[in-house]
Amino acid sequence: MKVVVRLASALRTYAGGAPRLELDLPAPVTVGALLDAIAVAHPGIGRRLRDEAGIVRRHVNVFVGPDNVRDLDDVETVVPEGAEVAMLAAVSGG
Repeated sequence: MKVVVRLASALRTYAGGAPRLELDLPAPVTVGALLDAIAVAHPGIGRRLRDEAGIVRRHVNVFVGPDNVRDLDDVETVVPEGAEVAMLAAVSGG
């Protein structure tokens, strides 16, 4: 199954400047399996998305379509066919 991942501008450096990644993974695809595949293909991105224990970093938001995976099943969230996944860094400040 082809999965399209949109990258925040801060992550694009680690993907050769690409604004998005396209990965072919066996269905069903979970967010965790997608993060594993990204970490293999682009280790620099993988280190910025998850900590040493494999947990998605607090300042990283992962969306499947319009939904934050933290509001769903976290890394066990299944990515439906045709859905776009976005990896975004949280923004804070005043």
